[in-house]
Amino acid sequence: MIITFGNAKLRKQLNDDKAMVKAYGPLRTKKLMIVLTQLKAAPNLGTFAPPMSPPHRCHELTNRKGQMTVDLDHPYRLVLKSNHDPLPQRAEGGLDWKQVTAITIIGIEDTHG
Repeated sequence: MIITFGNAKLRKQLNDDKAMVKAYGPLRTKKLMIVLTQLKAAPNLGTFAPPMSPPHRCHELTNRKGQMTVDLDHPYRLVLKSNHDPLPQRAEGGLDWKQVTAITIIGIEDTHG
């Protein structure tokens, strides 16, 4: 999958191990590295679609249209969105995860607060 970043600071933090540990700590960095490796290796986002999503529980946010999250360490999530215009849609509605081959990572945050 093709991965881009929402801004230069985030790109630097997530592509440099030392910067990642400094910004997010060792535990979250370990989880981020696992998730980023899995995302890069996946042919499309369908690999993460429910019900195949555990243990990272990738899911669409209901209050932020077009955005999805992947669990890291509670309560933090990796926030991402499809990097397709227009968004690939299923015939019955909703995002067609299997057609998403490019994503943009928006940030790492607690989406519940």
